[in-house]
Amino acid sequence: MNEIILLNISGEDKPGVTSAITSILAEYEINILDIGQAVIHNTLSLGILIEVPKAAESSPLLRDILFKAHELNMHIRFQPVEEGDYEQWVTGQGKSRHIITLLSRKLSSGHIARVTDIAASHGLNIDNINRLSGRISLNEKSDQTKACVEFSVRGAPSDAEKLKAEFLKAASDLDVDIAFQKDDIYRRNRRLVVFDMDSTLIEAEVIDELAKEAGVGEQVSEITEAAMRGEIDFNESFRRRMALLKGLDVSVLDSIAERLPMTEGAEELVSNLKALGFKTAILSGGFNYFASHLQKKLGFDYVYANDLDIDENGKVTGEVKGTVVNGERKAELLREIAAKEGVCLEQTIAVGDGANDLPMLSIAGLGIAFRAKPLVRESAEQAISTLGLDGILYLIGFRDRDTLN
Repeated sequence: MNEIILLNISGEDKPGVTSAITSILAEYEINILDIGQAVIHNTLSLGILIEVPKAAESSPLLRDILFKAHELNMHIRFQPVEEGDYEQWVTGQGKSRHIITLLSRKLSSGHIARVTDIAASHGLNIDNINRLSGRISLNEKSDQTKACVEFSVRGAPSDAEKLKAEFLKAASDLDVDIAFQKDDIYRRNRRLVVFDMDSTLIEAEVIDELAKEAGVGEQVSEITEAAMRGEIDFNESFRRRMALLKGLDVSVLDSIAERLPMTEGAEELVSNLKALGFKTAILSGGFNYFASHLQKKLGFDYVYANDLDIDENGKVTGEVKGTVVNGERKAELLREIAAKEGVCLEQTIAVGDGANDLPMLSIAGLGIAFRAKPLVRESAEQAISTLGLDGILYLIGFRDRDTLN
């Protein structure tokens, strides 16, 4: 019977360690059943699971490896593995896999402990842990840092809704974000990202800015908030707010467009997505005038929003031209753009903050509630509240070193 042996090599990371060990294995024509390596703070941990044929005696093989490890000033441990245990491990590889992504400004042991405890309580076994964010200097201010760790887990939760609820509570308690996604081919092949505009790409509600100029700021803000919480139907809230803008002079639009504050991470996210070949779109219940301004600035491929109706005297009429871009229209537009670009919905990402974004969030392959109201955050599949928009890159598996910035 062939022997199965697990080799664990650890010590100061240096070039040539893996090469030196595997070269000895090659001399004995050893089969490698599994291999994994990690480096944390210049310390290497290398694991190799080998199958030693009957024709090769393990004693001289292990002796040679032991001598080489000593020469390299590395620690080594040999662990025999029973064939039955190995076969059971192989069978387990067929289990479904998921990715848990933990995002915060800084990560603590308490964050890791809470997330891994929840995973374990639902029968999820951690296979790999990877840090996606760059190394953080001790001198950096906490409100300027990004930290992200990704856990690859094996198994399926018996109660997915309960797991989601526990992760949501942990995220709220710890002021972190926790995403739980199925690890499949679609997760690694997203192709289209659509965004809401107001309070998503920009840190403002344009209609509220228009209302301030019209002197009806408080009334419009109250209606906007109620609509975002899902308390008022979007079409009704939109009609009420537009009516309050009647008579506003079109000359104020330019100044509003110039002062709209971009959301943290928006420019970094969109520039990286475009460089990586993603198609991008704005699907907004706001106005084309301002969405087009963002399109010119960031280079979006598609823009769909509402057209303000202006009379011959340059005044807002309180109406919009054409079909209102509400929640149902956003979902419809997502389907249309995906079909035009030849991608399936599983390859799409939708990002928004309000109740009127839920229809598109629900049909996208990855729906993300960004700094959203509680109702939206609880209803969406994923949520980001602690980081900027560029945190979305972590949810699709990108490391800081992969990005342009």
